[in-house]
Amino acid sequence: MKHHILAIDQGTTSSRSIIFSSEGKIEGIAQQEFSQKYPNDGWVEHDPEEIWQSVITTLKSVFDKTAITPSQIASVGITNQRETTLVWHKETGKPVYPAIVWQDRRTAQICRELSEDESLVNYISETTGLLLDPYFSATKVAWILDNVEGARKQAENGELLFGTVDTFLIWRLTGGKSHKTDATNASRTMLFDINKQCWDSRLLSAFKIPSCMLPEVMDCAANFGVIDESLLGSAIPISGVAGDQQAALVGQACFEKGMAKSTYGTGCFMILNTGDTPLRSKNRLLTTVGYRLNGNTTYALEGSIFMAGATVQWLRDGLKLIDDAAETEALARLARQDNGVFLVPAFTGLGAPYWDPDARGAILGLTRDTGISEIVAAGLQSVCYQTKDLQKAMESDGARPTTIRVDGGMSRNDWVMGFLSDILGAEVERPKITETTALGAAFLAGLQVGVFKGVDDLIQCWQSDTVFTPRLTKIQRDHAYCGWVAAVERIRCK
Repeated sequence: MKHHILAIDQGTTSSRSIIFSSEGKIEGIAQQEFSQKYPNDGWVEHDPEEIWQSVITTLKSVFDKTAITPSQIASVGITNQRETTLVWHKETGKPVYPAIVWQDRRTAQICRELSEDESLVNYISETTGLLLDPYFSATKVAWILDNVEGARKQAENGELLFGTVDTFLIWRLTGGKSHKTDATNASRTMLFDINKQCWDSRLLSAFKIPSCMLPEVMDCAANFGVIDESLLGSAIPISGVAGDQQAALVGQACFEKGMAKSTYGTGCFMILNTGDTPLRSKNRLLTTVGYRLNGNTTYALEGSIFMAGATVQWLRDGLKLIDDAAETEALARLARQDNGVFLVPAFTGLGAPYWDPDARGAILGLTRDTGISEIVAAGLQSVCYQTKDLQKAMESDGARPTTIRVDGGMSRNDWVMGFLSDILGAEVERPKITETTALGAAFLAGLQVGVFKGVDDLIQCWQSDTVFTPRLTKIQRDHAYCGWVAAVERIRCK
């Protein structure tokens, strides 16, 4: 039996291919960054062809770096940046417009106009678990159909297909034979009924999206198609798919109600397992599909932060204060922790629990003593403060996390994780393998083809590396957080 699993991790700033063993160990990894395009204020786009080429390049490269061959791969799992929206021609596979990225806020006015219909706003919340916001795919699809010449007519004629990044990759990898997605990605479109687990006709009508454009929705571990043999020299089944944050929930083995994971990639996403019942938030958090296995849905409560690692990227590429993200830890240690400087990274608005698309970023509390180390530290602390916002919202909803497991690039920064534990007033646990998003995709793919016999096997694969415990007193923690809250209020659009 083949025991290696290949995970495609298609993120917001790069694509990666990682080969895992049946014990969840990394056998090989390849990564390639791609361009970020900002054609207008609040607009964020990707070139779909560049995404595709980055995936193909890393798929071939990862095998060049190991002695493992494609014929030794049991299955492929895909995890992806969610909500990012693509529309392409059914016959040619050619996109009609660049991919509109999850961070994009161009449809804020559309959402404002639709929000005047209170019954629609309530229906969206009750049906999809989401808020009416530009973040999700529905208004992005509508914008493409309304702004690309001839697109709406082609869509109504059944000539165009819609998909999030996973669907686009599956379509390309299978040579156009498979137009599918999984329940987690579907749950992020604002078109999917998470209670009935199907596309919703009222929402499709409200956003004027033809149902023929939509992919088939599958379990997270299912048969999504087979990679065309011409691409890698071997036909490999695609057997696991999940949006990046849900994949990390699986990769962190958060299978029990009350367990939570917080991922620090381009954005920051905290997801709490709420079991088999969707929990409706009173604090503007999202109710979403955590994962769906064997037809059984596990729900989750999620808070989404738009800027985490992207803030460090801005410090590097925008302000040019650093040459590499790895420099931030040493710089932050030079800064006095209570220096009064706050960086609010609302470059494309604020996510949960504020959901303010018009807010813009600012650095507050600057003095003559402020230097590079203070600004860098404030950028790192902003990620922790935003996580605190999510924690407080979850607690107010009656769902305090019992376990907080962290992953993503920033989780490797000990200074950040230490401050995170301080400001949350809770233990923060980092696993030995922090590539949990890709690992979750591999877990799902392995479950489907029998590499793993069940969820218990996945739990056994997860191993703790470091536990960070709070050092601040409650008074110190509350004082620091009050400064953050005041800074956010200064930049809010009311």
